[in-house]
Amino acid sequence: MKPQNLLFSLFLFYIVTTAQTAIEPGTTLSAANPGQTWSSPNNIFYLGFSQVGVSSYTLNINYNGGIPIWTAGNATTTVDSKGSFQFLSSGSLRLINGSDAVVWDSNTARLGVTTASLDDFGNLVLKNGTLTVWSSFDNPTDTIVPNQTFSVNHVLRSGSYSFRFLSTGNLTLRWNDTIVYWNTGLNSSVDANLTSPTLRLQPTGILTIFYVAFSSGSYNVAYSNDYDEGSSRLRFLRLEKNGNLRLYSSDIGTGTTTIVWSALTNQCEIFYYCGNMGICSYNELSSTPNCGCPSENFEPVDVNDSRQGCKRKVAIESCVGTATMLELDNTKFLTYQPETLSQVFSSGISACRLNCLSQNACIASTSLSDGTGMCYLKNSVFISGYQNPALPSTSFVKVCGPAQPNPPPGVQIAGKSKSSRLRVWVVLVVVLITLLGLIAVEGGLWWWCCRNSPKFGSLSAQYALLDNMSALSTLAPSAPTPSSSSSYQTLGVSPLPSGRNIEGASSWLLHSDPN
Repeated sequence: MKPQNLLFSLFLFYIVTTAQTAIEPGTTLSAANPGQTWSSPNNIFYLGFSQVGVSSYTLNINYNGGIPIWTAGNATTTVDSKGSFQFLSSGSLRLINGSDAVVWDSNTARLGVTTASLDDFGNLVLKNGTLTVWSSFDNPTDTIVPNQTFSVNHVLRSGSYSFRFLSTGNLTLRWNDTIVYWNTGLNSSVDANLTSPTLRLQPTGILTIFYVAFSSGSYNVAYSNDYDEGSSRLRFLRLEKNGNLRLYSSDIGTGTTTIVWSALTNQCEIFYYCGNMGICSYNELSSTPNCGCPSENFEPVDVNDSRQGCKRKVAIESCVGTATMLELDNTKFLTYQPETLSQVFSSGISACRLNCLSQNACIASTSLSDGTGMCYLKNSVFISGYQNPALPSTSFVKVCGPAQPNPPPGVQIAGKSKSSRLRVWVVLVVVLITLLGLIAVEGGLWWWCCRNSPKFGSLSAQYALLDNMSALSTLAPSAPTPSSSSSYQTLGVSPLPSGRNIEGASSWLLHSDPN
């Protein structure tokens, strides 16, 4: 063995054998005090409550910075503010609600458990002396971390999605434990009959299958895009609520995560992502998938959550004999194992439509139109669709006539844009009217307060002078054009003495007698 490998092995042995802090039976954590935690010796991991709602809490093992890597029960297992997590003298770990109802239990009572500990790898362990009775690594929820061994008996779950590692070496993602929408395994260069392989995530960011029969002892399945970078960086593999399996990395203490690998790059290929009868698609304005209904013959199950799918406005049973097939261009209904065994046929596009229309059990169909001549006849209860301009396939869905296609995307966007412009004009008009109203009110108040003021009176006199001057200018054309000062007398008006101010002139004009 090389000296550096020997040193590394000794280092790992030192950590594993010494980096544990015993937690004694009778110890309790309270949801009302989230700051109370059980920490690993290196303070990189801690066990404690996290608030996930107004009055709901989950019990998690967290990476430094608040990133959960394990949850008691699952992500939906919560307690109220009076809940607690107890290490009982019987040897069980128990999560209790404020009403004393047991929400989760490790089921380790009467197994001789004497101590609990959270080690430096983030593994919560119950021991009977030196024998491990239970551990969080052997009871994963939705996450795998480095140094954790994932075997064929383990499963990650997140909602209706699950991740399994098969004895064949294949990694699979399933919906509802039945539909396999992602399946990857060993390539043809690997020649081995596996019996008990294990899956591990290396600290450097490589997902690896270990098996003694491999020539090198291991087979690398996936690499994170930052593998072998950062000495203080945690990588973890997580099954998301949206059904995707992703590798994340996070620098210690930051609390932020970065996606560094995904099992599926196209979220719309995940079965049931948009719910039953939902159609998944992308637009050029967002990298996040959109969920919609096949046509206006459908409506959302939940208008506030498009991922809950769609339902018919009129049930097929209500229009026996008058049902029709609505055509959906560039759309396919996802069909995976085991559906491929009973729902795939060879037929042209017209036959694909008519065969579904004539069969009572069929509710939708897809003609792949990719040169294979394949047709999917969907007769299952759950349907999941994907729409993309690059797809050559054409799909049909059975509806009560008349068929009401969705408006083209351009029309929808134009409608939204027009509505947006209209809202802007309404806001501008309201603002303008408000400003004019304020100006009118302010002007009225100024006139009311200043109409009897001396300054206001002098201004009135000045306006009166201007009115009289205007009157004289209208009389001037009917009189001879004056050539000197005597011409003012021709009009019966004396010239203004020099040095007279405008107020005096005003008074003089008002009191002069033309006769």
